[in-house]
Amino acid sequence: MSALRVTVWGENRHEQRDPRVAAHYPQGMHGAIAEGISEWATSDVEITYALLDDPEHGLSEEVLARTDVLTWWGHMAHAEVDDEVVRRVQRHVLSGMGLVVLHSGHWSKIFTTLMGTTCTLRWRNESDRELVWTIDPTHPIARGIPHPIIIPEQEMYGEFFDIPVPDEVIFLSTFSGGEVFRSGITYRRGFGKIFYFSPGDQDYPVYHHPDVRHVIANGVEWARPERERELPVLDRFETEWFVTGAGGQGVGDAEAKGK
Repeated sequence: MSALRVTVWGENRHEQRDPRVAAHYPQGMHGAIAEGISEWATSDVEITYALLDDPEHGLSEEVLARTDVLTWWGHMAHAEVDDEVVRRVQRHVLSGMGLVVLHSGHWSKIFTTLMGTTCTLRWRNESDRELVWTIDPTHPIARGIPHPIIIPEQEMYGEFFDIPVPDEVIFLSTFSGGEVFRSGITYRRGFGKIFYFSPGDQDYPVYHHPDVRHVIANGVEWARPERERELPVLDRFETEWFVTGAGGQGVGDAEAKGK
């Protein structure tokens, strides 16, 4: 199997402005996330970085075309992400590119676009202890993950989390204040697979936690494409096409809108 091509996207803003964040993540949060993927992946991976302040946010058509799985961490600059880039990423996800959305990426333009809801939640940043419980130990993303993961200090995320009903709930988090949160969930959109995983905040060194890194690596491998990438399209087929072997009629967007 060829190497898994992963693009790690990050804002890279907190690391530049907050000395505490820079101390936790001297190579940037994107650097810590990439290290964890390389450390725990069971297949060969090729990792590249894409950052908010890069031209086209580092997500040109060429970059996305050669990306099998995109990871996304954002927090303070969701509004700065260009809508055209969001549409481009969405098209690639629907065509089969995997997407792993991390922590406050729940409020990113790409995640809310793909979910179709506000993706809002309850939160508190008071160094809560988080326990990440494995709900589905048979899932590939849970492979090798302890039950529970213990994170000594973390930002609290709590229900209600305004998302569509997940295809799968793999992890559920509880916090020292008593809150619960669906912290590891999956979706399929078009031909693409999406994994959202909440542990990981700029104020705490969570992306150095070995179990968190392991989960992200598992999620990246799970989200890899399983077929040649193509966008689902509306097409017209003759009766019994599956017997005659006739192909589709090549109905395009313009014709489909007038059907």
